[in-house]
Amino acid sequence: MQTSKSSRRVERKRVLLGTDPIINVSVLLLTGIGILLVYAATRDWFAANGQDPEYYLKRQLLNVIIGLALAYGVTLIDYRLLRAYTPIIWGLGVLGLLLVLIPGVGSIVNGARSWISFPGGFQIQPAEIAKLTIIVGMALILAERDAGAKHPTDRQVLYSLLVAAVPILLIVAQPDLGTVLIISASVIAIIATSGAKLRWVIGLIVLGISGAYLAVVSGEVSEYQLNRLRSFVDPFADPQATGYQLRQARITIGSGGLFGKGLFEGPQTNGRFVPEQQTDFIFTVAGEELGFLGSSLILILYLLILMRAFAIARRSNEIFGRIVTVGVIAWFSFQIFQNIGMTMGLMPMTGVPLPFLSYGGSSMFANMIGIGLLQNVYQRSR
Repeated sequence: MQTSKSSRRVERKRVLLGTDPIINVSVLLLTGIGILLVYAATRDWFAANGQDPEYYLKRQLLNVIIGLALAYGVTLIDYRLLRAYTPIIWGLGVLGLLLVLIPGVGSIVNGARSWISFPGGFQIQPAEIAKLTIIVGMALILAERDAGAKHPTDRQVLYSLLVAAVPILLIVAQPDLGTVLIISASVIAIIATSGAKLRWVIGLIVLGISGAYLAVVSGEVSEYQLNRLRSFVDPFADPQATGYQLRQARITIGSGGLFGKGLFEGPQTNGRFVPEQQTDFIFTVAGEELGFLGSSLILILYLLILMRAFAIARRSNEIFGRIVTVGVIAWFSFQIFQNIGMTMGLMPMTGVPLPFLSYGGSSMFANMIGIGLLQNVYQRSR
């Protein structure tokens, strides 16, 4: 009995020491910066209105702690064993997306029925978890090949796309355009990396563009999200709502200059001129209070994570792990680009959080599980 406990402790220590240190340090620094930015975005406003100024600080700390525990837990199980549980994982992900569409169960936020609320103010967004289930589900099908086969068959590609299509359609029904775009980028990257024929990749790109157009003209996209798209083309199209948000975001980022106003010293941030600044627009807080240098540090940390993830994908000698890694890379890179781009007016506003920085439990948990998958493939490839 004592020997068994000792061996488990040795195994846990080996797993922890066998992870990529650059990814570990980068994620810890990003989450630490994110906690400070969330606190800076909410402290003064809540104190001035007689509310707990540390409300979001304490909840974000809890989100990070739970997220780190999830990441560590994912590294303990050989990712190759996930194949046996992938159908269950995928099924639970679809179930969550179905539940959120039921009136009385799903909560509507900013025009989208995307959340399930629980007692105590706890909420979960099933679409965040769906990113993971789609990546693992597609990887399972595309990695099952005959001995010596270098490319998946057309039937395998079609089945993998069906695995992705069911959750995507449920997310479209919410509707959550931002998450659909992120998942679509991951799907295309996964198909391209799997070795599928080029026509599949081209067809998916054409289908994605056509689907986005049809969703807009058919009315599937809510008026709230349409206003966000209009504001991207013309910031003065909706001057009291989304247009105002975009203009204030640009002003806030630009006011930081090279060195920033200083943490907790940003007048735009403290005045809450940018709506949702602790979630979707957390980068505006970094731009104003940390300046160009601080914002550049955040981008460098993201770049380090993505570079190490690419190295993990290249070194993986097993197709399942390589596809999972590429799916996570595409997810992180597109979401980072989308979030920062929309705060600067370079991308349409779609309401996606910035990984590891934005306030939110569902996003933090999903991001940390994604990091756990990267570290899992890293360990088993050494």
